[in-house]
Amino acid sequence: GGSGSREEQNHAEKQQQTEQEPEHDVPRSTESSENNATINEEESRQKALDQANDAKVKGNKLFGDGKYEEVLSQYELALQVAPDMPSSVEIRSICHSNSGGCFLKLGKYDNTIKECTEALELNPVCVKALVRRGEAHEKLEILKRPLLLSDSYRIPSSFIPIQRLEPLAAEKREKMKEEMIAKLKEMGNSVLGRFGMSVDNFKSVKDPNTGSFSVSFRC
Repeated sequence: GGSGSREEQNHAEKQQQTEQEPEHDVPRSTESSENNATINEEESRQKALDQANDAKVKGNKLFGDGKYEEVLSQYELALQVAPDMPSSVEIRSICHSNSGGCFLKLGKYDNTIKECTEALELNPVCVKALVRRGEAHEKLEILKRPLLLSDSYRIPSSFIPIQRLEPLAAEKREKMKEEMIAKLKEMGNSVLGRFGMSVDNFKSVKDPNTGSFSVSFRC
């Protein structure tokens, strides 16, 4: 009888221990897996960012050597591997802008406009992209003029008179110039703002003889 009672008591104690054991083994394992997955994802993104930066650096060097086709391959690689995240915005913007610079050198002005527009969408104050896009627009205008001139003699009624093209071209150039000045002013204000100033504190005066500008500070 005593033996049976002791066995029952041992069984009861074991059952009580089992009931008191915490049941968080599985959640802990799951939480650990999630943490590892997050760390692996961050490491993967950083690795991709490093690869993109390496490709960009190679592209920059090749750009200096004038190897524009090879440059484009490096920038394309950088854009492919760069993760779509805030920390990669600068790299992607530079690659698009510099790709536009390559296409400008190769005379592919439509491609220049496309790449520089993408660069400006990522970084609206990318001055190089703005300048390159403006140059490409100007080059395209120059290329189109002989075509319009020659075709206008064959089919006069289907073309805008040549004398009307100049005001339109001038208006377009003026619009691009205003856009560029606005971007430069925005950049200037971001720097001068640290010193409690803005570009409005400066006055520019054009010399009618030389066409150059002189800048003076005004309170």
